[in-house]
Amino acid sequence: MITIALGGLFGQIPFGPVRFGAAGALFMGLVVGALDPRFGQGLDLVKSLGVVLFCYTVGLAAGTTFLSDLKRQWHLMVAGTVGLAVMAGAASGLARLGGLSPAHVAGLYAGVLTSPAIDTAIAVTGGSSDTLVGYALSYPTGVVVGMVLVALVVGRRWPGTGDSPSLAEAGLTADSVRVEHETELADIPGYLTQAIKISYHERAGDIRVLAPGQALRPGDRVLVVGNPDDVARAASVLGHTSKHKLTLDRRDVDFRRFVVSNPILFGHTVSDLNMTGELQGIVTRVRRGDIDMLARDDFVLQPGDRVLAVVPRAQLEGAATFFGDSERRVSQVDALSLGLGICLGLLVGFVTIPLPGGLRFGLGAAAGPLVVGMVLGALHRTGPFRWDLPHAVNATTRQVGFMVFLASVGLASGYSFLHEAFTLTGLTVVALAAVALVIGAVVLIAAAWLLKLSAQRTAGALSGFIGQPAILAYANARVNDERIGSAYGALFALGTIVKILLVQLIALA
Repeated sequence: MITIALGGLFGQIPFGPVRFGAAGALFMGLVVGALDPRFGQGLDLVKSLGVVLFCYTVGLAAGTTFLSDLKRQWHLMVAGTVGLAVMAGAASGLARLGGLSPAHVAGLYAGVLTSPAIDTAIAVTGGSSDTLVGYALSYPTGVVVGMVLVALVVGRRWPGTGDSPSLAEAGLTADSVRVEHETELADIPGYLTQAIKISYHERAGDIRVLAPGQALRPGDRVLVVGNPDDVARAASVLGHTSKHKLTLDRRDVDFRRFVVSNPILFGHTVSDLNMTGELQGIVTRVRRGDIDMLARDDFVLQPGDRVLAVVPRAQLEGAATFFGDSERRVSQVDALSLGLGICLGLLVGFVTIPLPGGLRFGLGAAAGPLVVGMVLGALHRTGPFRWDLPHAVNATTRQVGFMVFLASVGLASGYSFLHEAFTLTGLTVVALAAVALVIGAVVLIAAAWLLKLSAQRTAGALSGFIGQPAILAYANARVNDERIGSAYGALFALGTIVKILLVQLIALA
C-alpha cells in the first residue's frame, strides 16, 4: 500500500506533456523493491488478484462492442496481430546479436508491451531471474516510447476517408425545424437508419411526443436530434430550422436525464424499453462516461448509463421509477455475478492445449478472465445473472487491480533491476525493447495509413497494441474522440491473447 501511494504521487508528476498515472506504481515498486529483496517475496497471490481484476473488467468493457468492432475493425486487428508477430521475430533475431537469452527476450517482449503475459513468461521460463529483469527494464521503456509514439500520431489530421466520423468531435445537436410541406417520416433522410431521432412535435400550438408513423403537415414544428450534418440534411427536406425552441415550453412535454439503475433494464436494447407503450415517450440520447450517443434501437443499456427521455410532463415521476434513477444503486457491485464470472475465467485459464513441438498453450490467470469477460460482456445477461458492471465501478476496479499488479511486479523485480539496469546486459535490454517496439508500431501505423483510418483511431490502436492504460489515458487527454477507445478495446483484448501465445514461442526458441 505504501508503494501504491508513492506510485500515485509519482504518477502525477509531469514529465513534459507526459504523466505516468497508475503506471507510477511500477516505478515506485522498483525503487522500494531495490532496498531489500524481502519486500518482493510472497506477493504471487496479490499479483494474481490484481491481474485478474484488471483483465476481467477490461474484458467486460471490451465485450460490449467486440462483435461490432470485429465487423468494422477486423482489418485493424489483423494488422495488429501481424505487427506483434513481426515484433516478436525482430526481438528474437536481434537478441542473438546482443547476447541475450530467450528468457530475457520473453520478459522483454511482455514488458515493452506492458502485458500481463509476464505471468505466462515466468511460468514457461521456470521463474528465471532473466525474465523478471527483462520485464522490469523494458516495461518503463514501453511506457515512455509508447507515449512518444502516440503523441506523434494522436493530434495529426491526415485523410481518414476509410474511417467513420467522430461522434465526440461532431457532437449531437437538437434543432427545432419548421415543416413546409407534408412529409412521411420514412421520407426524412436518416430517420429509418436512425441517424436522427425526432422527439417533440408541435401542431396548431399543441406540443406532444411524436407518435410513430405520424405524417408531418405544413406548419408543424419538430425537434430533430443527431449529428449536425444529419440534422441539417433532414431539415433541408422538411423545411427550415426555426428560432423557436420547442424545449422551452415544458407545460405538456418535458425531458430529463435518468440514471439507468433498474436491474430489469440492464443488457436490454433501447427498443426493448417500449417507451411509446410504457410512457408515451422516447429516448433520444444515452450518455456513457463522457460521450453522448444517439439512442439507436439496437443500443444496449448498461448500469449507470444516463438516458435523456422526452415524455408527457405527467409521466416524469413514472419515468424515474421506470429507469430507477438511483446513483447509489449503480455504485454497488453485484458480488455474485462478479465472483462467478472471475471463477469461470480462472477455470478457462487453467486449461492447457498441447501444440506441436512440445508447446502447451494456456490462457492463464490473465487471458482466461479476459476472454470470459469479453464473452459475458457481449451476452450482457444470462437468465438471472447480469454481467455488466456500471461504467464507474468497472473503471475503478480496473485501476485498483492494475495498480496492485504493477506494484507487485515492481517490488518483485526491484532488487534485480538495481543490479542489472546499468550493466551492458541491462542497456542492451532497454535498447532492444525500444527498437522492437518502434518496428511493431511502424507496421501498425503503416497498415492504418493504407486502410485510410484516422490518426485518432490509429493512436487508439497503437495504445491497445502496446496495452498500456496510461498511454490510453494520455491519448484521451490530448483528444476527445471515441474512436481512440474503440480501437484500443479492439486491439487490447485480441493483442493480449496473441502476446500470451507468442511469448511462449519466444521463451522456447
